[in-house]
Amino acid sequence: MTRVLGHLTNAFPVWVLIGGIWALFQPQVFTWFSGPWIVWGLAVIMLGMGITLTVDDFKRVLVMPRPVALGFVAQFLIMPLLGWGVGRLLNLDPPLAVGLILVSCCPGGTASNVVAYLARANVALSVVMTMCSTFGAVFMTPLLTQFYAGTIVHVDAWGLFMSTFKVVVAPVVLGVALNRLAPRVVGWAMPAAPLLSVITITLICASIIGQSSAAVKASAMSLLLGVGLLHMGGFALGYAAARVFKYDQLIARTVSIEVGMQNSGLGVVLARGHFADPLTAVPCAISSVFHSVIGSILAGWWRLKDRK
Repeated sequence: MTRVLGHLTNAFPVWVLIGGIWALFQPQVFTWFSGPWIVWGLAVIMLGMGITLTVDDFKRVLVMPRPVALGFVAQFLIMPLLGWGVGRLLNLDPPLAVGLILVSCCPGGTASNVVAYLARANVALSVVMTMCSTFGAVFMTPLLTQFYAGTIVHVDAWGLFMSTFKVVVAPVVLGVALNRLAPRVVGWAMPAAPLLSVITITLICASIIGQSSAAVKASAMSLLLGVGLLHMGGFALGYAAARVFKYDQLIARTVSIEVGMQNSGLGVVLARGHFADPLTAVPCAISSVFHSVIGSILAGWWRLKDRK
């Protein structure tokens, strides 16, 4: 049973892709999952991340501080600059440009740990990097969003801060506490938790795409190109940054994955809660599809390369 759940979880790019395409043509299948459902859905995902963390994961930051610091700086330096630059380069409509900037300012996605495993990268380092960027996002995401998107629309940095804290930090801390205080309950839930996260992120992204299906179809070329450039640039520059600092292949792959994959669900929640135009959330939803597919393709290519 555990093996079946693992296979279904590892196929997360397929589920997100199917959900996104299905929502474009039959939005009513997914649009019921909206409003508070999306907020609670993200909380479930972050709780699932929290129960996988232990006190030892926090201690690992002290064991490998330099690559963790590199991943953190690259995450919040490369991606926001790319999001802003791609929006300007393609002259995206303001809500789409703001949405692209917002998701680029989000921390690393929890799915990056699965992709790091599939790519035979450093999974322990991936977990620590995701953890650090997630906690750092409480401050970095509001500040960077205000800096890069504040010239386009009004950005409520304090509101973004409070929302990020409530839907990210609180569930993760609760998950860590449960892992520490109720290990039997966590052990019972652990096999199904990753698949539940995959189902939830699929519903979130498909719902957002479905609610704006007409606008997505109208701006399909520029929107898909913009999100694709953002994530391809993130994967490539993350890998290059690690190699510049003389890190080996495994660490370079890990940094690449962490930088290239964003917490798109957080972007969706923040977009819906703090920006008036519903189109702002669309690049965030599309982002989940793109980084999942690109990350999985990269993981498969690296695995094939290792065999050769």
